[in-house]
Amino acid sequence: MTELTRNQALVFDALSKSHAPLSAYSLLDQLRDHGFRAPLQVYRALEKLQEAGLVHRLESLNAFVACAHKHDDHDGHCHGLVAFAICDKCGQVTEFSDKEIEARLTGWADRSGFRAEKTTMEIRGHCALCA
Repeated sequence: MTELTRNQALVFDALSKSHAPLSAYSLLDQLRDHGFRAPLQVYRALEKLQEAGLVHRLESLNAFVACAHKHDDHDGHCHGLVAFAICDKCGQVTEFSDKEIEARLTGWADRSGFRAEKTTMEIRGHCALCA
């Protein structure tokens, strides 16, 4: 597991305990009592947490969530296809992976000569409780 700095650990803990995605400014507001004073402190921590695969950025929401999936083979988090189902009503975010979709995308990339560096899917709609 990646050794986290104090700021990284505080940001990761806040995201892990949150029931909804958090923006960098929401994180800053939550962590002011822990010495956070500037957005740059949050953004630096988020950048390192993303590089370590511990945090994901939801592009459509401009917000962040803690990674919910661990890789089966070792302690690190998975770095394959990352997919999210986002409820537009209650805000619930469910992270999932699908080996078939990942294989199809990899196959397409191989056939077309495209070198994928990051694959993130966001599906917007309503969760089972809100549908």
